Amino acid sequence: MPTSPSDPAAGYDLAVIGAGPAGLAAAVTAADLGLRCALLDAGPRTGGQYYRHPAPGLGATRPGRLHHGWRHYTALAGRLAAHTRAGRVDHLAEHQVWTAERAEGWLLHAGVCAAAERRATVRARAVLLATGAYERQLPFPGWTLPGVVTAGGAQAMLKSGLVLPGRRIVLAGSGPLLLAAASSLVAAGAEVPLVAEAADYLGYARRPAVPAAVPGKLAEGAVHAAALLRHRVRLLRRTAVVEAHGTDRVTGVTLARLDRDWRPLPGTERRVACDALAVGHGLLPQIELATELGAETRRTPDGAFALRVDARQRTSLPGLWAAGETCGVGGADLALAEGELAAFAVAGRPPAAGTVRRRARLRAFAELMAAAHRPGAGWPGWLRPDTEVCRCEEVTAGRIGEAVDALGAGDARTVKLLTRAGMGWCQGRMCGPAVACLAGGPAAGPDSRPLAVPVPLGQLGRLDRLGPCGRPDGPGPSAGPSAGPRG
Repeated sequence: MPTSPSDPAAGYDLAVIGAGPAGLAAAVTAADLGLRCALLDAGPRTGGQYYRHPAPGLGATRPGRLHHGWRHYTALAGRLAAHTRAGRVDHLAEHQVWTAERAEGWLLHAGVCAAAERRATVRARAVLLATGAYERQLPFPGWTLPGVVTAGGAQAMLKSGLVLPGRRIVLAGSGPLLLAAASSLVAAGAEVPLVAEAADYLGYARRPAVPAAVPGKLAEGAVHAAALLRHRVRLLRRTAVVEAHGTDRVTGVTLARLDRDWRPLPGTERRVACDALAVGHGLLPQIELATELGAETRRTPDGAFALRVDARQRTSLPGLWAAGETCGVGGADLALAEGELAAFAVAGRPPAAGTVRRRARLRAFAELMAAAHRPGAGWPGWLRPDTEVCRCEEVTAGRIGEAVDALGAGDARTVKLLTRAGMGWCQGRMCGPAVACLAGGPAAGPDSRPLAVPVPLGQLGRLDRLGPCGRPDGPGPSAGPSAGPRG
């Protein structure tokens, strides 16, 4: 049964971490079912990375033109606003959860992004992780040049800032995000001479029944393909950017054909002029909060780690659910279905059969997509000894090779200790997969870190002075439930 909002010591029925598609769907569905919810997100507005908004000062009147499926977001946002006014959901914007602990339910410790001295603790009976994913990057010579951005970063610049990373933009890497990004960029007026896909799309043909079961995905792909065809954008398969050129900014790239293991084929190189490069090789689930608690993980077909969940989105830890990209990258439609399923499970109610079937079809497609775009083992053939692999600590491929060959490092952790690769600001999120591959040892396990994000020391020092209801002792409002509706 849901707890009473008038009893602040009881906390929330459900705390949802992440206000993207999965988190939004879970929060509003749970509130529909009578649960008292907290929705925490590091961003100032809902939508996450997928439904990223233009900055309010830009005066954008039609943000939906930059998104696929914007109507789903507006419907969820409307429901959330109604539940917030009624006091059923507290939307805690700019609250970045950095750790969680089990204590007669759950305690979530969060910092307030706008002020380092403010933090809050949220108590809840159940927690849903909808923390999304971040981009996988494979380094190559020149990837640190100004003008080289991630594929998702190019979309973010357009969606939130209404700006382009350049006028003539090459897209490269692997995965469906490339086509979506290219389609958005050309629609905004950019010149995109080509999209270089390192895979060959044949993986989808090996199980034709899977994509056929999700016609919406096929239609989405057709929309992107039509946009590229209309703007005369070439799609090159089994091709990668193996070097970016320039001094103060990227001025061109060298492309090369790849073999089945993603090794560059000698003699196939050619140079293409551009003033920006958007590159990415898929997404990696962001699961550090759960792995530190000991939640079970699984390997996805593209080699990433995701949380292991059952048919109702329950993780291996009692009271902890997960939905969306944390369970394996699969896109917004899958995230919406899984968020809804998780809410029904937390409420102890049976979900609609159609939602269960939709989730199964979309998850099967996600697994096929991951297998089709899995990075090949030969991609280190792009590197030179002076290529920076860890940007934060400026560790080159040559230094990593020396640690392995001359100093006997046999795994990513030993390489980190010897070279500092992965010890910078991003804590290995950018270079971690590359360092692990170059270390050549056994496959690294999932990230497990006591603090999921950087935390000011002042917040750590005040943890033992928190009240029993999660009220902060420092500046800032309480993060406990409100006593009634809020306007």
